[in-house]
Amino acid sequence: MEWKNLILTKVYGAEPYTMDMLEKWINDFCEKIKPYICDTGEFLKEASSKGKNILFEAQLGSLRDLDYGIYPYTTSSNTTAAYAPVGSGLPSAKISDVIGVVKAYSTCVGEGPFVCEMFGDEAEQLRKAGSEYGAKTGRPRRVGPLDIVATRYGIEVQAATEISLTKLDVLSYMDKIPVCTHYISDGRQTERFPFPAALNNAKPVIEYFDGWKCDISSARRWEDLPEQAREYVLFIEKAVGCPVTYVSVGPERESIIVRKPMTER
Repeated sequence: MEWKNLILTKVYGAEPYTMDMLEKWINDFCEKIKPYICDTGEFLKEASSKGKNILFEAQLGSLRDLDYGIYPYTTSSNTTAAYAPVGSGLPSAKISDVIGVVKAYSTCVGEGPFVCEMFGDEAEQLRKAGSEYGAKTGRPRRVGPLDIVATRYGIEVQAATEISLTKLDVLSYMDKIPVCTHYISDGRQTERFPFPAALNNAKPVIEYFDGWKCDISSARRWEDLPEQAREYVLFIEKAVGCPVTYVSVGPERESIIVRKPMTER
């Protein structure tokens, strides 16, 4: 513990820890989760045998997947929906519904290629509008317009059956909304996501959509959205080939518009 305290005090300027402090933390916090610790595989197997619905929630996006992401800028595990039953301890589970969560614009944390990245004042304005700063560190996130090429690829590898489009309200300040619809790779325009090694030399093809220039955070029905906002959502739905069934217009739980899938309209 002594050398760790040296790092805390000399590198981060933080207070050192003692064993008594750590034991108190364990008693205060870890004891609270003790009743919930169990054999998760057995727990899920029992729930499945009783016909209960099971919801798997994932962290990180498709491009951080160890196998399908932009290696080496990936996490150390699989972030695709197909791996959820295996990773959770219920490999026999058959996933029937996958909701892909897609921001209305692009963000990136950390290093790696980001084809449609914005820079300068344009990026800072979007970053501030969406509060795109690390929750713990406050580090500014990299931002850019919605990337249709990468999003379509993410939807494919996740085998998503529907999309939840989030933070649509963030774009309300824009006169024209940029969207990356294609890449220029090896001198050719493509709509397919290239091999990761080719991403550093890929260039974005940007198209612009009319903005709605009004506050949409109080919208609760599809019909409440301005026509330009609806057109933006419908374009995304068609471009990635997956129905947008949820549209988020704010951070609150109730700030969600629920739409019927294309097959039901």
